Parts: sequence; C-alpha cells; structure tokens
Amino acid sequence: MNYSELAPDYIRAIAPYQPGKPISELERELGITDIVKLASNENPLGASPRAIAAAHDALNEISLYPDGNGYALKAALAGRYGVSIEQVFLGNGSNDLLELAARAFLTVGDKAVYSDHAFAVYPLATQAVGATGISVAAKNYGHDLDAMRQAAVEQGAKLIYIANPNNPTGTFLSGDALHGFLSALPDNILVVLDEAYNEYLPEDCRYDSVNWLAEFRNLIVSRTFSKAYGLASLRVGYALGDAQVMDMINRVRQPFNVNSMAQAAAKAALEDVEFVRETFELNLRGMVQLTEGLSALGLAYIPSYGNFIGFKIGDAAGVYRRLLELGVIVRPIAAYGMPDYLRVSIGLESQNRKFLSALKRILGEKA
Repeated sequence: MNYSELAPDYIRAIAPYQPGKPISELERELGITDIVKLASNENPLGASPRAIAAAHDALNEISLYPDGNGYALKAALAGRYGVSIEQVFLGNGSNDLLELAARAFLTVGDKAVYSDHAFAVYPLATQAVGATGISVAAKNYGHDLDAMRQAAVEQGAKLIYIANPNNPTGTFLSGDALHGFLSALPDNILVVLDEAYNEYLPEDCRYDSVNWLAEFRNLIVSRTFSKAYGLASLRVGYALGDAQVMDMINRVRQPFNVNSMAQAAAKAALEDVEFVRETFELNLRGMVQLTEGLSALGLAYIPSYGNFIGFKIGDAAGVYRRLLELGVIVRPIAAYGMPDYLRVSIGLESQNRKFLSALKRILGEKA
C-alpha cells in the first residue's frame, strides 16, 4: 500500500519548507566547533533579558494550559498600536498567521497572488488548502505592485501576500507605494502585509501601516517576535486587522497555539524599547560592515532593508558547502529562483568578520 496516494494531489506535490542548517547538525556532520550561524536572520544579541526573565517565571505554571485567548499580550499590543483587542490575532510565529489566512479564506479553486523571490511559505500555504498560487514576475528582485494588482483582479484572486522588506532579497516598498496599491485594489481582495522585518527599517523609510486599517478593512498586517525581538525559538507572532477578518482566522487556529512562556516573553520584549533600539543600531553597523566587505571582494549584492543580504557568487552551491567546512552557515536560495545567490544574516562584528574572511579564502582558492 502506497499511503501517499491517500493524500490529495495538491498535498503530494508540496516540497516541504527547508529551514537553515542548525549548528548542532553541522557539528555532527563535520565534527567542527566554533561555528557561526548566519543563515536564519536571527538576532545576534539574543533576546531581551526582561523577556528571558519573564519566560523563566512562566515555567512555574507549565502544568497549566496557557491563556487560549492571550489576553495580556493582546492587550499590550492593542495599547501599543491603538487598536481594539478584537483586531489582534496571536500566532505560533507569524508563519501561523500566513497559513491560517489561507485556511480561513481559500479553498480548492481559489487563487492567491505573491511575487517571485518572495517568502516560500506563501506558495506552501496556498497549495496546502488546494488553492492556486499565482507568482508574479519580480521587478529588481522585489514586488511589482502594478503587475500583482492586475493579476489579482484579472484572475479573480481572493488573497495577496506582500512582504516588506522582502525575504530573501531584502527589497523595500515605500509607504506611498503600498498605500497607492491598496487604494487601487478592490476591497473584496484580502492583502496580507508581512512585516516580519519592520523593526529594521531605517527611520526615513518607516510608514504607519497600522493606521491604514481603518481605511482598508481588507488589510492584514503581520509581524513577529522572532527577528528583532530575538524570540525565534518560542514561536510567537501577531496580526492586526479588521475584527471580522481576525474572527475568521481565529476560528481555524489550534487551541492554545501560543504557549505561556512565549506570551510572557513577548509581552516583556514589547516593553523593552531599548533592546530593540540596540538591535537596530547593531544591524545598521553590521550592514555597512558586510556591504563594504562584499564590495571589497568584488561581489554584487542586493541592497537590503532587513537584517540580511543576498549576494551573487558564481558557484553558489559550492561556496555554500565550502563555507560550511570553514564553520560558517549561510543560506542558499536556489529554491527562490536565485541559484547564483547566497543570503547571509547580519551578525555580531566578529561573526561578520569570520564570514568575510572565510569568503575571501574561498575566492582565493578559486583564483
């Protein structure tokens, strides 16, 4: 009996998401230590001490189910952004929201639109519910909003995913461009604006998407505590949107989808504004260090507004393997239609230096 045949065709066709290689796996494979992981856009500063303390305190109640409604964290988010609690959704990471939006609003025969070179979860979430994904050609490695709107309207799509900044390319859409896009879009098409890297935007690029919720009831703003807040392991994200939209998404989530430690840590992290500022400033310095280093090596890169950089290199697969041998983990992005590129996360100064040194050695070996 081939049990895979019991699954629908659209499930059998899914290629599972491949995360960045963990340090422990590389240690087992190559027997090396002192490894630098710059593959998964994690915060090199770790997490806020206040968040760690709150998570530790929550351990005392791990025998109890978490607050299934996440009231304290929702209230904190509602207060921060000036929305009602009914407009806040909590997810097991922002991935949870991206998938649940598809589950709540798409079914077999429906369509969702996203960009080439955009986050792999968008097509996965679409395909997992039997809907059809429409991938629109990128413009300069980023979203072509006009083409995406045209595709959605002409092909009758229900949902559009937009990442800003985009992962894995780091490209950025201005607030004016996004607002114009939403203004021109029919209100029966939902838009998930994935702002996982929002906290890394330079001051002069920032815009208030939350303030648009009153104007665009079809807008869902998705954010995460995994990146700038440093809580990747706890898996907690959130979405802000119209109360009716949030209600539909809430109906398809798993009960207790955000654990007690995650809720407590996220609330404390949200309050630690100084830690996020330090993260932002470290990222600015690291961005300069890596872009100058890549330029000095004669390598082209995509200007990034996140905490990572995509750079072009001839034998990307070979360079990736050689970097592993030298104790540096980066991210190959051939699966995103970019076989000549690697993505490197911005780390501490010493980690960035180790990466650049390893890369220079590899290029010297190829000379």
